Amino acid sequence: MSSSSSSSDTLLLLETAHFAAIAHAKQVRKNHARTPYINHPLDVARRIAAPGSTLSPSPPVHILQAAMLHDVVEDTEYTADDIEARFGKRVRDIVMECSDDPSLNKAARKQAQIDHAPHKSWDAKHVKLADKLSNLTDLSSPGGVPIGWTRERVEEYFQWGKRVTDAIGKDANPGLSEQLEELYTKATFEFGGKTWKALPGYEEK
Repeated sequence: MSSSSSSSDTLLLLETAHFAAIAHAKQVRKNHARTPYINHPLDVARRIAAPGSTLSPSPPVHILQAAMLHDVVEDTEYTADDIEARFGKRVRDIVMECSDDPSLNKAARKQAQIDHAPHKSWDAKHVKLADKLSNLTDLSSPGGVPIGWTRERVEEYFQWGKRVTDAIGKDANPGLSEQLEELYTKATFEFGGKTWKALPGYEEK
């Protein structure tokens, strides 16, 4: 990659991160620490580029952009057209693949993620795998359980996350899939002053 190309890619990624930060500026996670929401999409992009990911160390820029923007349409006032106007149709399309249909109820949205997972584009599969890895890692971190969640809800979320990533398959990004498998096997979470296994009875195959 030429120095000029590298410089333009760096600027594009910084502009994308800046836009995502503005879009999510007033949002926080539902955990006790009230973590700024922007930490999550940035972490999703980081996981795609980090050692362990099959795309490391130089993922396509448009995939990193989509990772940073993947919750913007679903969770903020910005639209798909706003994404396309600023970052192009390719990024918009990936973001929309990663956005739930707001016309569906919560249960239907969760089922749709499972049903649609095998049919997503190669680009979108990287974002979805990293998204689940980021969310599930946060959930199993100290203080990571959202306020108001029950122990059963945490376990159900892990079960659902595994169904989604199993449906995506391991071919898109074997490295992220391996990290997810380790998480499903070993992850625990804190609740009620105790430590619980995230997927009780699950053992690596």
